[in-house]
Amino acid sequence: MTRHFNFCAGPAALPTAVLERARDELLDYQGRGLSVMEMSHRSDAFVAIAESAERDLRELLAIPDNYRVLFLQGGASMQFAMLPYNLLGQGGTPNYLYTGIWGKKAIAEARHLASAHVAAESDKGLTAVPRQAQISLSEDAAYLHYTSNETIGGLAFDYIPEAPVPVVCDMSSSILAGPLDVSKFGVIYAGAQKNIGPAGLTLVIVRDDLLDRALPQTPSMFNYRLMAENGSMYNTPPTYAWYLAGLVFRWLKQDVGGLEAMAEINARKAAKLYGAIDASDFYSNPITPANRSQMNVPFVLADDALNGAFLAEAEAAGLLNLKGHRSVGGMRASLYNAVPEAAVDALVAFMADFEKRRG
Repeated sequence: MTRHFNFCAGPAALPTAVLERARDELLDYQGRGLSVMEMSHRSDAFVAIAESAERDLRELLAIPDNYRVLFLQGGASMQFAMLPYNLLGQGGTPNYLYTGIWGKKAIAEARHLASAHVAAESDKGLTAVPRQAQISLSEDAAYLHYTSNETIGGLAFDYIPEAPVPVVCDMSSSILAGPLDVSKFGVIYAGAQKNIGPAGLTLVIVRDDLLDRALPQTPSMFNYRLMAENGSMYNTPPTYAWYLAGLVFRWLKQDVGGLEAMAEINARKAAKLYGAIDASDFYSNPITPANRSQMNVPFVLADDALNGAFLAEAEAAGLLNLKGHRSVGGMRASLYNAVPEAAVDALVAFMADFEKRRG
C-alpha cells in the first residue's frame, strides 16, 4: 500500500501513527472483543476514552478550569447558529469581523436571530485582516466573533482581537497548530476535520459564565449548558470520531512533543512553500505577508491554462488535492499538523520542476 501526500483542506490528512493505531484496534479494542464504534457511549470503556481525550486536550491547550470542553456534532457551520442562540439571551447585538467566506456565513446565520453588526472587515480583495484600531463595536455588543484562519482565502489573523465583551473565535483551521492563550476568549469552536480528527466531530471550548446566556427558545440540542451538564452526551455523540480525536491529541503530546514543537514544524513548512512562491515569477500568493496562513496556502500560476496540467502531473507524482476552492480558483496546499515536512519538500521540488518545464 502506498500513502501519498494529501494537501486537502478538509477532511484532511490524519497522522499515520494514528491511523495505524486505529487499524490495530479496529476489530478488538483492548481485548474487549468489539470495536470502539460498536460500544455504548455510556459504557465504562468509552467514558474512559472520552475523559482521556478531554484531559489530553486540556493539557495541550492549557485550558483553564473555568472552561467547559464540549465534543459535539454538526461542524463549525452549526456553531454559526448555536453561538447566537447561546449568547444573546441577555440582549445585545452580535458583532462580527468579516474576513472571508466563513466569516460571511457566520454573519448570515446570526442574522436569522438578530441584526448582526460588522465591526470591521478586510480590504475588498480580502488580502489583509482589519487591525485592532479599525474595530468599531456597536454600543450594545453582546460578543465579538472572528475567524482566525479563512481556509478558502488563506487569510489569517496575526493577533487576537480585544474587546470589552466575550471574544468568540472559529478556529477550525488553526486550532492545535501552536500554543494558545484560551483565557483571552469566551468561546472557541472548531470543526474537527482539519487538525483535530475526522469529520463528524466539533470541538467547543466555552467559559463557565457564558453557559447561562441562552435565548429561551434555544433548542435542547443547541444548548451549551445542557450539553455541558450531560458530558456532551445528551444524545449519542460521534463516538468513533471522538476516539480518533483522542488519538490525535496523544500523538501531539507523545510523538510531536506538544504544541510548541508543532508550531516550529508548521513554521518551517509554511516558510518553505511561501519561499518557493516568492522566489518565482511563475507562482504568486495574493495575501499580505503578515496575514498569510500557515495552514492554507493558496497560489496561482502565471498562466491559468496550465492549471489542469499542474494538477494532473501533481497527482501522478503523489501530491493530492491541490486544486483551489471553486470560489477562488488556482491552487491551495493545506499544511495541517498531520502533513509531514517531507510533503512540503516534495511539493516545492515538483513546483520547481513544473516551472522549469512549463514556465
